[in-house]
Amino acid sequence: MKSLSYLLSFVILLTITHLSAAQTPPATPAFWPEGKRVALSLSFDDARLSQVDVGTKLFDEYGVKATFFVLTSSVSKRLDAWKQAIANGHEIGNHTEQHPCSGNFPWAKPKALEEYTLDKMKSELIRTNKALEEQLGITPRVFAYPCGQTFVGRGVNTKSYIPLIAELFSVGRGWLDEGPNDPTFCDMAQLTGMEMDGKEFEQILPIIENAKKTGHWVVLAGHEVGESGNQTARVAMLRKLCEYAQNPANGVWIAPIGTVAKYVQEKRK
Repeated sequence: MKSLSYLLSFVILLTITHLSAAQTPPATPAFWPEGKRVALSLSFDDARLSQVDVGTKLFDEYGVKATFFVLTSSVSKRLDAWKQAIANGHEIGNHTEQHPCSGNFPWAKPKALEEYTLDKMKSELIRTNKALEEQLGITPRVFAYPCGQTFVGRGVNTKSYIPLIAELFSVGRGWLDEGPNDPTFCDMAQLTGMEMDGKEFEQILPIIENAKKTGHWVVLAGHEVGESGNQTARVAMLRKLCEYAQNPANGVWIAPIGTVAKYVQEKRK
């Protein structure tokens, strides 16, 4: 009986060990440079005045480089400041000329995506790139979808313009997405962009910590930079985030979207 009891105990122990091993995710292989465990990119849309009046100055204090998806009409209001941002290492991306979104937004009806065609969108994107080259001396290689919407047309004539972004740019970033990007799998033409507007650092930190476990790439997206207000990335949050990311012990690689994308694409080859 003792032998049978020992045998049963041994079988139970083996079963528990096997189940535990099956439930434990495999170790994430090293992907990021210099022992980093997660990539983080900060991005902002629309070339809001506060981005260069407040944001770039804040990032320059910490040596952090961000990505700004701009509208040409807004850039002209702070042209010298945007040129200085580029000189300081920040990245400029294309965010279209008209910021077209669904006509379900009342303000977007005169430029509704439902009334666009792929040819019209392509012409606008190329025109925007040329305008930014004239204004700032750069040709954007990264893009953010206005309102995070990726279609033109309506009904049976609806088309995705993701392939167009893949043709013209190295990256297309979304908006209001729910999770980070898997660098070994993600589609560069539709990267996820997670909202940072209105968030406290304590709300952002778990996103980054969870991404460390899988070695993912967190792309945060915002608009205004200030103490408070609608569609505003809080200065206090950004300061804590920069300090956290710049601490080597935290294993964060913080860099512009285009820089991380280039690294990912070369690593995948």
